[in-house]
Amino acid sequence: MVSELISQRSWATEAGTQRFMRRHSYGKADDAYTDIFRMRLSSIGVGTYLGAATDEVDAGYEAAIIDAVRRGINVIDTAGNYRCQRGERVVGRALKSLTESGEVWRSELFVASKAGFVPFDGEPPADKAGWMRDCTVSRGLATEADLVGGCHCMTPAYLREALDRSLENLGLETLDVLFLHNPETQLQVLDRPEFEDRLRLAFEALEGAVAAGKIRAYGLATWSALRARPEERDHISLARMMELASEVAGLRHNMRAVQLPINLAMPEALTRANQLVRGRMLSSLDAVKELGLMALASGPLLQGRLGKQLPSHVPPLEGATTPAEHALQFARSPASVTSALVGMGSVRHAAENAQVLAQHKAPASWLALAAEAHPGAGVAAH
Repeated sequence: MVSELISQRSWATEAGTQRFMRRHSYGKADDAYTDIFRMRLSSIGVGTYLGAATDEVDAGYEAAIIDAVRRGINVIDTAGNYRCQRGERVVGRALKSLTESGEVWRSELFVASKAGFVPFDGEPPADKAGWMRDCTVSRGLATEADLVGGCHCMTPAYLREALDRSLENLGLETLDVLFLHNPETQLQVLDRPEFEDRLRLAFEALEGAVAAGKIRAYGLATWSALRARPEERDHISLARMMELASEVAGLRHNMRAVQLPINLAMPEALTRANQLVRGRMLSSLDAVKELGLMALASGPLLQGRLGKQLPSHVPPLEGATTPAEHALQFARSPASVTSALVGMGSVRHAAENAQVLAQHKAPASWLALAAEAHPGAGVAAH
């Protein structure tokens, strides 16, 4: 009993996620869960980005998260700035309900959050710029130059404060992964050497958080960085990120994960060879595999647009009957993807998305056709 109580306060583990998978395996395809870092994680995860900062939206998310976990989904993603911290707080309430009822143990669930964008608190303030400055510069957590675009900060002091706030919002002692949120934002004003200097300091802070038991790993959650061409300003090299982490903490560093958009309208992660790894130009997803990282796919439905109508270039897929199912299959099926994160703001959404776990992942031949036939394939979207 003592060990179970301790695990309740821990993190996703091999034993916990295996137990969760076995308990929810009925009616699922045999590839519904991804084997990564000795964990078994659902290939569909809960996203919490969309929606207004209202109590009504909170209630929908809380019910959806609980329902999704009951349907066999054990990956949950959020961020401090999602809906003015309400994204994290509603995840925390759902987790509290699920664990206190004994339905799941903390060790069965993989929970990720992000830090970088300065969040509001509950609702947008009247003076947004002033709020962000007050939360960072005025508190001595950053300088004016550190607050890029008036909204993005990744100083060590700020990241430590943001992580503590996220843990409080979530009601957790340890996050499975903390992502630096869209670090390419800083490349709009910094040159590459200064950007890398800031990343080293950020990585040092995150390695310290691992040592303190507050996170298990860290990574980069990106929008354009891993889809851009190498010559573009916002491009980030995964191999170089691993080098920086090694410079900070040696080969046993804890930079282990990335998050990037993968959807039928943005197929660059599969189609664009933009990552130089050990002398070869690879796609971002191939680089993820080569470097031994975890990849979470964001935006699979492109904020709902791909769930309404199947793009004309997409061939039909056996077993998929709706546009949303085609889109989710495209995002979760590449071999390097651990889980595709899809927004679930209602129980109905949770039920619809969980149904995909009953289908086998799409074959590589269909993925190639759907990606390469896209009229904008190979063209970065900004």
